[in-house]
Amino acid sequence: MLPLQTSKTIASMEESIAELRETFRTGTTKSVSWRKKQLRALLDLVNENEDSIFHALDQDLGKSRVESYRDEIGIIKKSASYSLSCLDKWMAPKKGDLPLLFFPAKAEVMPEPLGVVLIFSSWNFPITVALDPLIGAISAGNTVLLKPSELAPACMSFLTQTIPRYLDNKAIKVIGGGADVGKRLLELKWDKIFFTGSPRVGRLVLTAAAKYLTPVTLELGGKCPAIVDNTLSNPSKAKVTAKRIVGGKWGPCTGQACIAIDYVLVEEKLASTLIETVKKYIKIFYGDNLKELKSISRIVNQQQFQRLVNLLKDPHVAASVVYGGSVDEEKLVIEPTILLDPPLDSEIMNEEIFGPLLPIITLKNIEESIEFINSKPNPLVIYAFTENETFKKRILSETSSGSVTFNDSMVQFICESLPFGGVGQSGFGRYHGKYSFDTFSHEKSVLHRAFYPELEPRYPPWTNFKLAFLRLAYALDYFGLILLMSGFRKS
Repeated sequence: MLPLQTSKTIASMEESIAELRETFRTGTTKSVSWRKKQLRALLDLVNENEDSIFHALDQDLGKSRVESYRDEIGIIKKSASYSLSCLDKWMAPKKGDLPLLFFPAKAEVMPEPLGVVLIFSSWNFPITVALDPLIGAISAGNTVLLKPSELAPACMSFLTQTIPRYLDNKAIKVIGGGADVGKRLLELKWDKIFFTGSPRVGRLVLTAAAKYLTPVTLELGGKCPAIVDNTLSNPSKAKVTAKRIVGGKWGPCTGQACIAIDYVLVEEKLASTLIETVKKYIKIFYGDNLKELKSISRIVNQQQFQRLVNLLKDPHVAASVVYGGSVDEEKLVIEPTILLDPPLDSEIMNEEIFGPLLPIITLKNIEESIEFINSKPNPLVIYAFTENETFKKRILSETSSGSVTFNDSMVQFICESLPFGGVGQSGFGRYHGKYSFDTFSHEKSVLHRAFYPELEPRYPPWTNFKLAFLRLAYALDYFGLILLMSGFRKS
């Protein structure tokens, strides 16, 4: 039997969904004025509540104000402003090209909203991955129910209390609650589900969506590698590489991010250079004392903390630690940790780490990195530090990943002109900028034909002759289509 509070939440949820459907039927959300009004209100929400967002992110994850602005507030401001500036262009029907043989006719592709959308957000970027998909859903003209993650309770509370004060509450709703509420939501019919989270839960979402043939976007994750070639031989480039690896591993929520670097591949002869340079910048960025670490998030909860600690309990894994490894269970903090060649069959090398542990795997030749990556499920991102154009082409042509970034880390996430999404086990579907608008839209093809001219070919009533004529007509491509649609309407 469900607890009373949960029963009330579910009852309220079902009423909310009914209202969302009714609002969508009225067509209110399809107007450009409504969409722009909501996007401006969302900007007001962020601008007027920065301190509350800072506080919530600190409560849930220990994020510093700099990290919170960089990875959460700034991204939402940028995304909403970009969508506002492009919305008229995105909404306009696109002219379709037609062959001359279709004359007189015209064609267009018209974007239309999908309907009532369900968005599940995750706990590691609890503001960004809640509001950024919401921006896309609003821009496309949908009504939305947002379910924030209960594992970031302060941010969930902020969103459930604040969004109704700024956005159209008949068209955009937020619901709190735990896994039981999420399970109930998945039992209902939606026109689109957008999910950010683990592959395990992603499978449950996909299974539930199949009942109603609901289209789904899954933003999952995986083990994102960083390849480092002999660029390290150049001291200045070695420093830049190390800084970007450190920022791309421990910068985003202390490694609790789907786009964080999971492990590094480097040639044996260059491993010591990489390790020493990375250690140097860990100390510069975050400090070298567990009790006094600065500008670094904590582990989200005791369960995740213990999972990460257990990865290090394997004796062979523990023996591979070359830097860090200290933990503070009371504060849920794990020191930035480097491991050199942990066993390839260990859990740390076969499951997404999602934390501040960085294995460095050595290879005889960096070209072997392609085979190494291909031996594992598709990563969300491949990072490669190289200036070798031939090697770059091999990485692009011989591996499969959601995206590839050369000579940097993380920056692809904040680029609205690039799609963000996975492939294979790292997810499917994409968003950001125009790609968010497309994700929450259906592109409807429209063909306008005239009544005249109308061809009426004369032909004998012999079936074989008609069939032969149609074969010839289709062989002539569009001319055949014209004949079929005009003169051969009757069999």
